[in-house]
Amino acid sequence: MPARYTKFYLDKRNRKWLGVCSGIADYTGLDITLVRVAAVLLTVIGGFPWTLFAYWITAWLATDKPLELEDMSREDQRFWQKARVTPGHSVRDVRSSFRDIDRRLSDLEVYYTSHNRRLADEIDSLR
Repeated sequence: MPARYTKFYLDKRNRKWLGVCSGIADYTGLDITLVRVAAVLLTVIGGFPWTLFAYWITAWLATDKPLELEDMSREDQRFWQKARVTPGHSVRDVRSSFRDIDRRLSDLEVYYTSHNRRLADEIDSLR
């Protein structure tokens, strides 16, 4: 079964204990240190038994990050993090990028197919 890019995985490569905090950081795109500090603060401030219970349950239920996702480029990682957090924005951004590429190709086509005297002179000078 191929790996799903939008699923939560434990990040064993960057783990300190079981990989839950590094998995959360990888899933959301937040800094690992911020996630770890937030988890410790939440535990110390008053959620002692419940945060550890949630941590263990998450470590037990989640699967390890597949190797094919470990070797992703940084740009692909950012794209999938953004797609997981705000899928509507990701679709809009991709659609906007394609629209921009289509517009630029259309402008290029108009430039090369229209009667352009300067371009014709340059082509003739190359012959």
